[in-house]
Amino acid sequence: MQIKKLFKTATLTLVLLLSACSGLPDAKDETKNWSAEKLYSEAMDELKNGGYDKSVTLFEKLEARYPFGVYAQQAQMEIAYAHYRAEEQPEAIAAVERFIKLHPNHPNVDYLYYLRGLINFNDKIGLFDFVSNQDPTERDPKAVREAFDSFKLLVDRYPNSKYAPDALERMKYLVNSMAQYEVHVSNYYYRRGGYVAAVNRAQSVIKQFPGTPATEDALYLMVLSYDRMGLTDLHDDTERVFLANYPNSPLLTGGRVKPKSWWKFW
Repeated sequence: MQIKKLFKTATLTLVLLLSACSGLPDAKDETKNWSAEKLYSEAMDELKNGGYDKSVTLFEKLEARYPFGVYAQQAQMEIAYAHYRAEEQPEAIAAVERFIKLHPNHPNVDYLYYLRGLINFNDKIGLFDFVSNQDPTERDPKAVREAFDSFKLLVDRYPNSKYAPDALERMKYLVNSMAQYEVHVSNYYYRRGGYVAAVNRAQSVIKQFPGTPATEDALYLMVLSYDRMGLTDLHDDTERVFLANYPNSPLLTGGRVKPKSWWKFW
């Protein structure tokens, strides 16, 4: 009985000691007495040197300890940028959305709209790397549409923003990418004998993305598809339009009009 009682006493003492230890301040946290200015400075140094995870941690500590200062709002912006640089797309988007919701009238909120566009652009643009061997029909056009819509929102709401000109250029490129995607899908159907589907997708390029470089490919695919279906009148009419607009097209001699590689665009 006495041994059992001693065991209980020892156990109780150990629990109390552990509880007491858990209440002690973290001696390993060297930032516990740092000012907002120092936290921000150290976080920015980490960010500039590529220490994105550590910079986020420091920015989050700054925001938690000094939630009402000017550094807190800046920290929220830098958290979004750090996630973006770390290629953490969901976290970056969440940080952007949080800032816009908390500070819709912030003088630099246009930058956050622009950053959201960059996050989507850089995350999704690889979907349109046509040099790869991936079947074009496996790609997701919705993803590039999201990037386009992000930039459009910035341009519509803040047309005089210093970020608007670059956003407009990226929008043009994304439109061309979406149009070229439709061409690749049309070509996919054509190569498999789905000529009606090929014509429909090619027509969508002409209707939805007029004036884009992909129009040339789309018209030519329509010419080929009508020929395969034996629709002489439609073939001749479409060929007449094609030759009138692209008399020197390399497609006529077996060449292809290759879209400009995205990594050479910027």
